[in-house]
This record gives sequence, C-alpha cells and structure tokens, in this order.
Amino acid sequence: MKLRNLAVMATASVLLAGCQGNKTTSNGDDNYTISGKLTNATPGPIYLFELGETQFVARDTAQIAADGSFTFEGTVHEPTLYRITLDQQNGLMMVLSEGKLQLEADAKDINGTAKIEGSEDSKLFLELNKLVNETRLRQSELEQRFSQAMAEGKTEEAEQARQEYVAMQNQVKDFIAQHPNSVVGAFGTASLIDPSSDFAFADSMATLFNKNLPNSKYTTMLNERLKPFKSTAIGQTAPDISLPTPDGATRQLSSLRGKYVLIDFWASWCAPCRKENPNVVKMYNAYKDKGKGFEIFGVSLDQSKDKWVQAIEKDKLVWPHVSDLQGWQSSAAQLYNVTAIPQTVLIDPEGKIIAKGLRGQDLEQKLASLLD
Repeated sequence: MKLRNLAVMATASVLLAGCQGNKTTSNGDDNYTISGKLTNATPGPIYLFELGETQFVARDTAQIAADGSFTFEGTVHEPTLYRITLDQQNGLMMVLSEGKLQLEADAKDINGTAKIEGSEDSKLFLELNKLVNETRLRQSELEQRFSQAMAEGKTEEAEQARQEYVAMQNQVKDFIAQHPNSVVGAFGTASLIDPSSDFAFADSMATLFNKNLPNSKYTTMLNERLKPFKSTAIGQTAPDISLPTPDGATRQLSSLRGKYVLIDFWASWCAPCRKENPNVVKMYNAYKDKGKGFEIFGVSLDQSKDKWVQAIEKDKLVWPHVSDLQGWQSSAAQLYNVTAIPQTVLIDPEGKIIAKGLRGQDLEQKLASLLD
C-alpha cells in the first residue's frame, strides 16, 4: 500500500466560504475549548475546519493576539477530526472532543512543532501522522533500491528491500492495532489500509471498532469502505467473470474450476504490467502441469482491441484472455474492486479466493507451496 499523508487523505479541496464567524451552534452537544499559543506568529486570523465526508468544512475563525495566543470555543457531537490552519489550506490535524485542549507550536511549522495537552486522541494522531510521513520517505528509497536491484539482476538485494518495505508497512498496522479504542485507529484503518490487498486486517479492526466505538462516524466510514470488498475477500467464492475473448467468443472464469487459477488484471498500456509479464510467463510454464494444475485468466483493462491482442502476442501470453474493452470501467475490475494494476487474485480448485495481490517472488513461493 502506498501511504498517504493523513492531513490530506480525505480531500483535494477545501471549503473557504463562510470562514468568518461560522461557529458551531449549540444543540446539547459537548463543549470544547482550544487555548493556543504560537511563537513567531503575526497577529491576525486563524481558522478551524472540520473534516467532513469529502472535504474540510470551515467552522470557526479566531484572532491571534500580539502575544501569539488565541482561543476557539464550540460544541462537538462526538470525537471528530479538525484542522487548525493559518492559510486555510495547510495546518495541524487534531481530534476535538469534550474538554479543554492546550496547543503550543511555532507558527512557521505548526505540524512539526505542535505540543498538545488535554486530548489523548490528538496526541495519537500526531504520532500516527509522524509515522506515516517517515514511512512515506523510507518507502520511496526502498522502491528505488528494489527497482535498481531487479534491473541489475541482484535478486537477493531486491528481496531484502522488499522485506524491509513490508516490515515498514507493518509498523503502521501495528500502531493501529494497538489502539482499538481510539477514533484515530478507526480513521487510520479506513484511510491507510487498502482493503483490496489487506482485507483480513481491516476487517478484524472493523470488528473491534464496531464493538468499542459503534457510534463513531469513523467506524461507519470504515464499514462502508469495506462493504464492497466482502464478496471478494479471502475465503469467499470468487464471483464469476464472463467476458469476450479476443476472437469474439465468451469465456467464463468458472470454466477453469478444478485448477488453481490466477486472475491477472492488466492492460497493454500498463508499463508495470508489461514489465511483469515475462515473470508471469516463466511461472506459468513452471507450474501449469504440476499438481492439480495451474491456469491464468487474463482480464484486460484495455479499450483498444488491436493493442490488447498485439500485447498478448508480443509478450507470449498463451493463457485465456477476456476483456469488455471498457478500461477502468471494466465490469470485472469493478466487481473485484480493482483500482490499480497489475493486480492478481489467486483461486483454489473449488473456486475459493486464497490470496490477493501476489506478484513476483511472493507469487512464486505461493505456487510452489501449493503445487510442488
């Protein structure tokens, strides 16, 4: 999974209208007070935004005094993520709930210098955001190491980089797993964990949040995000795919029952897919006649039939192929919630999904354990 910055996860734009004097009105909810002190601050406005379903919503404006102090007061229905910002765009995320919160920071770097008292959830959010940012920087370095090692044929170095990458990602999962009673854990699971490749972990955390935080908006958000993936989760019977083949006939995924089948979502225009194809061909030839047998069911997200067929021939992909030539609107891709390619789904001879997202050495090791 590619980790995103939590502060920008949910939105690409911000509502700026109504920033002035748009306080939350009291309706019997819990009262909060934010008492802030900024060093190196210029007297003027400071803004408070609530993280809504798709964007940040302006809630209040305060004035920074000459000594850098400011105060926000309002009400909140439940622990909710807010952002304090000087420029209405970038700023510090925190969790507001009932009570008094004290904030100290340098106005030149609020995120990097913030100290918060009075909100354990806000402290947790700062910790998680710091971990995610550190992980994203490390992630880029490891991706470069892996690609260079693969290009130079240094498989051991590539595998070491891959293992470090997985361990790094697991740090975020471990942090989330340690906080099953916090809205930060629920929000982090919904925003950082990719259900298409890590459904089991996300679903297990959802079970805990449904028990511990049943009324939280972030538990609801997580449940809604997981809902489309339940039918294609590991252990479920793979939904059938019935699409046209290159010669105009129709081929069904279910026709391959009795063998281990790898559904391979790809496209002729996808450079990583084409780069991976020689490895897939090698694995296909190595395992297609072993044990109960191994087959690949290629599902293309192409829109041009000519380019699709040319890529099949050029890359020597001799297994069954189907496509409705609808690109990202492919009915099969939508059925399996495919949002990035290459993507794989491994099915056992009975049609049950047993693994997702396997590529390269991970896929080869899995096939060896099943078929050797």
